[in-house]
Amino acid sequence: MKIDKKQIGCALMGKRINYRVTIYDKFPKIYNIFVIGFTSCISGLMFGFDVSSMSSMIGTDGYKEYFGTPGPTEQGGITACMPAGSFVASLIAPYFSDNFGRRVSLHLCAIFWMIGAVLQCASQDLAMLCVGRVVSGLGIGFGSSVAPVYCSEIAPPKIRGAIGGLFQFSVTLGIMILFFIGYGAHFINGAGSFRLTWGIELVPGACLLIAVFFLPESPRWLALHDYWEEAEDIVIRVAAKGNRENEQVMIQLEEIREQVEIDKEAEAFQLKDLFRPKTRVKTMVGMMAQMWQQMCGMNVMMYYIVYIFTMAGFKGGAVLVSGSIQYVLNVVMTIPALFLMDKCGRRPVLLIGGLLMCAWLFAVGGLLATYSDPYPHGFEGDETVRIAIPQSNKPAANGVIACSYLFVCSYAPTWGVCIWIYCAEIFNNTERAKGSGLCTAVNWIFNFALALFVPSAFKNLTWKTYIMFGVFCVALTINTFLLFPETKGKTLEEIDQMWEAHIPAWKTHSWVPTIPSASKFDQEMHKTDLEHVEDTGDSDRISPKDDSEKGSVTGLEEVAKSNPNSTSLSE
Repeated sequence: MKIDKKQIGCALMGKRINYRVTIYDKFPKIYNIFVIGFTSCISGLMFGFDVSSMSSMIGTDGYKEYFGTPGPTEQGGITACMPAGSFVASLIAPYFSDNFGRRVSLHLCAIFWMIGAVLQCASQDLAMLCVGRVVSGLGIGFGSSVAPVYCSEIAPPKIRGAIGGLFQFSVTLGIMILFFIGYGAHFINGAGSFRLTWGIELVPGACLLIAVFFLPESPRWLALHDYWEEAEDIVIRVAAKGNRENEQVMIQLEEIREQVEIDKEAEAFQLKDLFRPKTRVKTMVGMMAQMWQQMCGMNVMMYYIVYIFTMAGFKGGAVLVSGSIQYVLNVVMTIPALFLMDKCGRRPVLLIGGLLMCAWLFAVGGLLATYSDPYPHGFEGDETVRIAIPQSNKPAANGVIACSYLFVCSYAPTWGVCIWIYCAEIFNNTERAKGSGLCTAVNWIFNFALALFVPSAFKNLTWKTYIMFGVFCVALTINTFLLFPETKGKTLEEIDQMWEAHIPAWKTHSWVPTIPSASKFDQEMHKTDLEHVEDTGDSDRISPKDDSEKGSVTGLEEVAKSNPNSTSLSE
C-alpha cells in the first residue's frame, strides 16, 4: 500500500491514519537500547554540526571574502535561517510521526538535511546559502521533535534519562567535531574552507538514512495502532532481553495497555487540544522549559563564540583555539549528566544549573563593563564587536574566558541535557508527539529570534547583553521551582497520573503513584477479550483454552488476535 497525497493531507489535518510502512520489516532489528539511542540521536549530531558550521566560519577570511563580510543584521539572518526551517518542521513532524511512525520522521530528517548540506556546500551567493540552511533546518526540526520522543517511548524507566540525554550528547559531540574540522579548514585559502566544512555535513545524514531501517518501531506507537503482539515483543526484547517473566516488564505492558485504552477515546486529538484544561499546565511547562533553554544564553555562547573571545582581546587563530576548548568541555560535561538525572532527579539538576549559569553570566558582564575599552567603529574591522579588553588587562580577559568555560560546565550537565528528555516524558501517548513538537517549535522560534538579535545586541548593548541573560537565568530558576514536577524513576503512565493528581511541583519527588499489579496482568487482558466478544457478538473469536494453553499466550497477544487491525495494511 502506497502513501498517496490524500493520506498525507488527512495526516496534516490531524486525522488518524492506521497505516504501517512495511519496508522497515524487511530489515533485521537492533534491540540494544544504547545502540538504539545513539542511532536515533544522530539527528542531534547534525544539529551540532550546524551550530559549528557557522561559529567556525564567520571569522575566517575565506567566508568574509566570498560573501562580502556580512554585517550584524545579515549575519543574524543567515544564522537564523536554520532555526526558521526547524520551527516549521517541528510543527509538522508530529502529524507524520503519529500516523506513519517515528522512523518515517527520522528518515525525513535525514533527507532534508542532506539536500540542505548540498545546497550550502554549493552556495554561489547569500541567497543560496540561506535556502540551504532553511532546508537543513527542516531536517533538524523533524529530528529534534521525534528523536527525544522515540527514546523516551522505547527506553526502560530506570534509564530513560540516560537514553534521552543521548540527544544532547550528540549535539555537543557534533559541535565539537565540526568545529575542529572548521579549524583545520580555515587554513585552506578561498571558498574551499567553508565548502569542505559544509560538505562533510552529508556524512551524518547518510548514516541516519541507512541506520533507521534497523531500528524497531516505538512500542507505544505500535500499541496505539493495535499492533499489540509486536509492541509486547519489542518491550520484552529491549527491557528484559527476551525474558517474558520479568515483573517490571509485565507492569510496564499493563500500564501501556491502560493508557492506550484511554488515549483511543481521544483519537481526534488536535494541536489546539494541548491547551484544554486537562493538558494546559503540562503544555505550558514544556513550552517554558524549551524557551528557557534558549533564553539562558547558551546558544549565544555557541553560535557567536568568536565574538565573545574577540571581546576578551583574542585575535586570529587564537579565537578558534580558545573556542575549541569550550566545545570539548561541553562534550565532557554532558557525559556525567546522562547518569546524574536518573540518580539525583530532574528538579535538583535544573535548579542548581540555573543558579550557576546566572552567576557566570553576571561575572562576564561585570568584567567586560569594568575592564573593556570602547571601539565605536568596531574592533579589528568587525563592527559587531564594539568593546574589547586591552592587553594591559590580561587577567580580566582570562577571567572572561574562565567564566565562559564555567558557564558551559554548568549548562551542559543540567539545562543542556535535561530539557530534551523532560519535554518528551511529561505528555501521555496521545499528547506526546504533538506536545513535544510544539515545545520544540518554541525552542526553535526563540533560537531563531536570538540568532537574529544577538549580533545587534553585541553591537548596541555590548556587556549589558550578558546581564540581560543573567536575569533570564534568575527567572528560569524561580519558574522551575514553582512549576516543574519531578519525573525521575516514574514510567510515562505514572507521570500522567501525577499531572491528574495536581501535585505541587515541590512535592512531586515524594509522590507515590498507583501501580497496577503484575499478577493481575493476564486477568485484566482476559477481561478485555470477553468484553470485546460481547460487543461484537462473535463468540467464536476467542476459543476456550485450558490453563496450560493460557500460560503460553500473554495478554497482549490475545488482544492482538481479537483485533483485526493488528495486521499490516500493506498489500
